[in-house]
Amino acid sequence: MARVLLAEDEDSLRAMCARALTGDGHDVKATRDGGEALDLLTREQGRFDLLLTDVRMPVMDGIALALATARDFPDLTILLMTGFADQRERAQGLDAIIHDVIAKPFTLAMLRGAVNEALAVRARS
Repeated sequence: MARVLLAEDEDSLRAMCARALTGDGHDVKATRDGGEALDLLTREQGRFDLLLTDVRMPVMDGIALALATARDFPDLTILLMTGFADQRERAQGLDAIIHDVIAKPFTLAMLRGAVNEALAVRARS
C-alpha cells in the first residue's frame, strides 16, 4: 500500500494510529515530534506517500513540519490532526499545502477514511 510518516507526541495515540494503518497494509514510520519526523523525511529523501502529523507537538509543531515538508518535498501529501480549535484555524491558512485536518478525538474509521481519501487524491494527481 502506502508509506506513511506519522508524527504524534502522545504515545498511546501514536501507537493506535500506527497499528491501525499498519493493519490496513501501510508501511508506517512513527515519530514523536516534528523535528524527528523532518530528520527521518530528509534521511529518506521524501520517499513517503503521506505525512500524518499532529499540529501541537514539542520541538517542532505540525505547522512548521508541514511548511518545511511542502518546501522540500512538494509532492508529499500532508494530513494534519488536532484537538484544538485555535490550531485548526491556524491550519486553515495552509489550504494550499495540506490535504485536510482531522479533528481529535477521532475514531479509527475516521482516521482510515481520511488517510484513504488523501491517498486516493494523491493517486489521481
